[in-house]
Amino acid sequence: MEQEKKIIVCGAGGFIGGHLVADLRRQGYKYIRAVDIKPMNDWYQLFHDVDNRVLDLKLRDACDTALNGCQVVYNLAADMGGMGFIENNKALCMLSVLINTHLLQSSLRFGVEKFFYASSACVYAADKQTRPDITALKEKDAYPAMPEDGYGWEKLFSERMCRHFREDFGVHTRVARYHNVYGPYGTFEGGREKAPAAICRKVIHAI
Repeated sequence: MEQEKKIIVCGAGGFIGGHLVADLRRQGYKYIRAVDIKPMNDWYQLFHDVDNRVLDLKLRDACDTALNGCQVVYNLAADMGGMGFIENNKALCMLSVLINTHLLQSSLRFGVEKFFYASSACVYAADKQTRPDITALKEKDAYPAMPEDGYGWEKLFSERMCRHFREDFGVHTRVARYHNVYGPYGTFEGGREKAPAAICRKVIHAI
């Protein structure tokens, strides 16, 4: 039975990760492990009926600790934010490549059945996203590659790593490219918020 599988959500203290844990609970999964680098008091949503852990997944040993015993991995862990943040923290964003690298290695060691990687629209060439009236992006538009400097390159490289771990080692990887996700419990101030959330905040303050 699918709900009997042990699931780990990496980046569970974040906006999307918190909603994912909430939804997995609603679906009736028996064992969910939630991991984030942030202190639990800073998690967007915290559920005390799951296995919550604070770990730095940039470290290989931490990834082994996190994945041990789990069959399904959701990797949403990354140092990221809106355009203002990623444009001014390129090296910091690129260090997230350590998270996906070590999680994939741990997945291979522990025989993980399914591995999901949360990528980004920033993998697409910047010149394809300069106007609001452009043709909708397609998956193949990520190549020839010229993604967002720093954050986008890290995401595109990690996508390729997922692909080659699937092709070379048989790890069942899947990737989704998120586009400007926002909503309840999302960041809306402080410099890491996305544009739609920032606009909502400004409208509320103006009113």
